[in-house]
Amino acid sequence: MTAPLVDSRIVVDRGAFRLDIHLRIDPGEVVALLGPNGAGKTTALRALAGLVPLTDGHIRLRDRELDDARARRWVPPEHRPIGVVFQDYLLFPHLTALENVAFGPRSHGTARKEARVVAAAWLDRVGLGDHARRKPRQLSGGQAQRVALARALAVEPELLLLDEPLAALDARTRLDTRAELHRHLAAHPGATLLVTHDPLDALVLADRLVILEGGRVVQEGDAAQITAQPRTDYVARLVGLNLYRGRAAGGGVEVAGGLTLTTTDAVDGDVFVAFSPIAVAVHLDQPTGSPRNTWPATITAVQRHGDNLRLQLDGPIAAAADVTPAAAAQLELVPGRRVWAAVKATETRAYPADA
Repeated sequence: MTAPLVDSRIVVDRGAFRLDIHLRIDPGEVVALLGPNGAGKTTALRALAGLVPLTDGHIRLRDRELDDARARRWVPPEHRPIGVVFQDYLLFPHLTALENVAFGPRSHGTARKEARVVAAAWLDRVGLGDHARRKPRQLSGGQAQRVALARALAVEPELLLLDEPLAALDARTRLDTRAELHRHLAAHPGATLLVTHDPLDALVLADRLVILEGGRVVQEGDAAQITAQPRTDYVARLVGLNLYRGRAAGGGVEVAGGLTLTTTDAVDGDVFVAFSPIAVAVHLDQPTGSPRNTWPATITAVQRHGDNLRLQLDGPIAAAADVTPAAAAQLELVPGRRVWAAVKATETRAYPADA
């Protein structure tokens, strides 16, 4: 088994908030750190970069100790083999693209002439060789992002840190730049940590997802594991599922509100039960016929969701349901309308709550 390139326990106290996570990243691996605002994602990234001191714990990069809070060991940011791309890129406005990229190697002690050669090569690799003499104000958002990435990679970092690298881009530029970024990350031999709030960025770019909530890791795994068995409401919303915790016995799961959901999964005890909004059918009258879960609900909101409309339902349980615009118009599905929600037992997934 390959030893991790990054082996850390990151503990940072900031007032009443405490970040306390173990984070390991293998060589060549891209790990995405996701979580709601205030979960501690950027604090973790800045601690790895040496910009935030640890309250406790350690950060090891390969066999080098960068931080050890108890031994009061701390390596300054400029002496860490780490490249960072911040959300707003932080390009020097008075320097050309070439000079911005050369700044990385120069800050690590490379001679000016050699640094410019390295910078020119990296600008070519990110497709901006003919933009070397342009200053940041003359670059588009996607071009500025690529210059920032080239500057970070030009120092040949063992660890690459990306802080919301696509957040400032419009939708079209984001799509193209995401594909370009994926190509460069796949070729990077070191470890990469991507901090993002966008699940699509994480699913496309990362090998493994680590979910933070309230300064703690609540779930981690690859995309298939996370989407198959979300373990918190935030993760369920992230992957687009309705999620409930309950007590399973005899094929039924008793959840909040006194409702029992029937499932085809053989589980007992404390479990989660999940189903997609697409699996929720909405009726004006209580449905009969094939075995299914039904409950009365009231529509509280209607929002566009891709080609469908997403209904927010309140009742014994809160749920999201996706319907076509045609169905919404025909059934007059508007906020305040009382309806019946239905989900087939075969459309549910139930799994143990204590993994």
